[in-house]
Amino acid sequence: MFNGARILVAPLDWGLGHGTRCVPIIRRLLALGARPVVGADRGPLAMLRGEFPELEWARIPGVDVHYSRGRSQFWSMLSQMPAMVRSVKEEQELFLKLHEVRRFDAVISDQRFGIRTAEVPSVIITHQVFPFTPFAQGLLRRLNIKQIERFDRCWVADEAEAPGLAGELSHGAPMPANARYIGPMSRFAPDDVHAPEDRYDVVAVISGPEPQRTVLEKALMDQLSELRGRHLLVLGQPEKLEDRWVGYLRRVSHMKADALRDALIGARLIVSRTGYTTLMDLAILGRSALVVPTPGQAEQEYLGRLHRSSGRFVVQDQRHVDVAAVLAAPPAAPKPATPGHDLLEQALQELATRLPR
Repeated sequence: MFNGARILVAPLDWGLGHGTRCVPIIRRLLALGARPVVGADRGPLAMLRGEFPELEWARIPGVDVHYSRGRSQFWSMLSQMPAMVRSVKEEQELFLKLHEVRRFDAVISDQRFGIRTAEVPSVIITHQVFPFTPFAQGLLRRLNIKQIERFDRCWVADEAEAPGLAGELSHGAPMPANARYIGPMSRFAPDDVHAPEDRYDVVAVISGPEPQRTVLEKALMDQLSELRGRHLLVLGQPEKLEDRWVGYLRRVSHMKADALRDALIGARLIVSRTGYTTLMDLAILGRSALVVPTPGQAEQEYLGRLHRSSGRFVVQDQRHVDVAAVLAAPPAAPKPATPGHDLLEQALQELATRLPR
């Protein structure tokens, strides 16, 4: 379908989620005859290079976002807003210079508003059409839609029927005219699960900006290293090399998709953030979990409330995480979500028709 078209795939680098949900898109592009080029930085770049070592890549730095250690992210996000705005302009300038040299046939950007050009079809992937923000939410939502409309297409990574997995984040009015739902995106293939060599009682996966990532890591370390059984903590740090046991807990810096999928399937209990990509992964695998929203992160707190009411997940506040209590009565497995294969295929077919000839 794509006849060797060079397509840049560029995820945001706030944690690993934006990168991991690009994995099924890259796989499908390869199957359809495209030549994807990975454009990323830090953790997402390391992860995608590990998954696709044969692919061409380019380092495209983003803004280094940090959260506060407290319960509110208001002042932290407000103080970093100028840097975030500058980063969009800087990544736009960097991308245009890169495009002059590499000559892409299309661009697929995951939540990076500066990665686009009028010269070739430009797509943005998001689930945050109507984001929750700690201040000026109405104004920032309008600005968000204005940025989305600068792209040829907006691929919304959620089910088309509300509430889907993202609820109000991805369903509302007015939707941008260029928006197309592509269904939940997950790097995991639930129909190709192998019996894991090592089964764990608890598998915990953490990622996201500091210092809150480390705060949750410490809380889980303190509990799981002393909780009788066999437990796994995946640190979400693919740029590091760590694999060691501390008490009853195995600490691993990163696991490739197949190994992590099998570990999650075999676990008695899964622990994670309420990051949207993680929720998509769990939904596709048909697994529930103990999920812990990042304090003060409006989107994760909203997703926690949404799925606490749906009964799909057990939600705990970070200050009161109690893994042993949930492990004693693990949540029932929900019905697996349906991957958006058909919707993604339609979106890719449309993209192929828009390529320069």
